[in-house]
Amino acid sequence: MTQIHPSAYVSAKAELGHNVSVGPFSIVEDDVFIGDNCRLAGHVTIKSGTALGADNEVAEGAVLGGSPQHTKAGSEVGTLLIGNRNRIREYVTIHRGLAPSNCTKIGDGNMIMVNAHIAHDCHLGNNTAIVNNVMLAGHVAVGDGAYLGGAAGVHQFCRIGRLAMIGGQSHLSQDVPPFVMVDGISNYIVGLNVVGLRRAGFTRDEVKDLKAAYRVIYRSGLLWNDTLEVLKNTFQSGPAAEFYAFLSTGERGFVQERKVPRGASIKLAEAPAAEEPLRNVA
Repeated sequence: MTQIHPSAYVSAKAELGHNVSVGPFSIVEDDVFIGDNCRLAGHVTIKSGTALGADNEVAEGAVLGGSPQHTKAGSEVGTLLIGNRNRIREYVTIHRGLAPSNCTKIGDGNMIMVNAHIAHDCHLGNNTAIVNNVMLAGHVAVGDGAYLGGAAGVHQFCRIGRLAMIGGQSHLSQDVPPFVMVDGISNYIVGLNVVGLRRAGFTRDEVKDLKAAYRVIYRSGLLWNDTLEVLKNTFQSGPAAEFYAFLSTGERGFVQERKVPRGASIKLAEAPAAEEPLRNVA
C-alpha cells in the first residue's frame, strides 16, 4: 500500500509503483517514475525527468534529478535513471544529463553516502560504495564494485575501473585501472586490491594472473605500446584480460604507481643522550 505523508507534494503527473512511501515535506515533481517498494524519507526532492527502480531507499534532504551545474545547461536537459536496491543517504545530489538526449545512470545495489555529489552524465555500475562527501564531476564512469573513500574528488571524463579502491581525499584527474588501490595522500596506485578481490570471490589463479599483469604494466619498463601488446597476447581470458580492454581505450592517461626514489635512504632517529646519574647533595 502506497503511503504519502499529508505534508508531501506528489505531482498528479508522477507515477508511483506499489508499496511506495513518501515522507513529510518531500516533493515529487512531474514526469517522475518511482518503482515498487521505494522509501523516500522527509524533505526528499525528486525532480522531473527522474526514474527510480524498485526497492530504493532515499534519506533526508537528498535531491535527485537536479539541473546540471554547467554553463551550457539550458531549459531542456537530459534524464536520471536509477536502478534497484540502492541506498542513497542524507543530502546526496545527483544531476540529470546535460543534453536532452543524455542520461545520468546509477546501477543496482549501490551505497551512496552522506553529502556525496554525482554530476551530470555520470555512469555508476553496480554494488559500488560512494563514501561521504565524494565528488564526481561530469561524465565520470565508475565500474562495478568500486570503492571511493571519503571526500575523494574525480575530474570530469575520468574512469574508475571495476573493484578499484580509492583512498579518502584522493583527487584524481586520470583514469584508474580496475582492481587496483589508490593511496589518498599521494594519489598514486599502491598495488592490487587483494582483499577486495578475495571478497568478490576471485580464485587464487585469477589473482595470480592479475599480479602478473600488474607487473607487466608497472614494473616491466616496457614502452606503452609494447605493454599493451604483451597484455593483449598474454592475458586473453579471465579478469586479467580486463586490463588490456581498459588501458587500450583511455583518453586522459592513467594514474601511475607510487615508487620510492632510487638511492633513498631510511632516516633513523638519533638515540637520546644518556642521562647523567643523579648526585647526592650533602
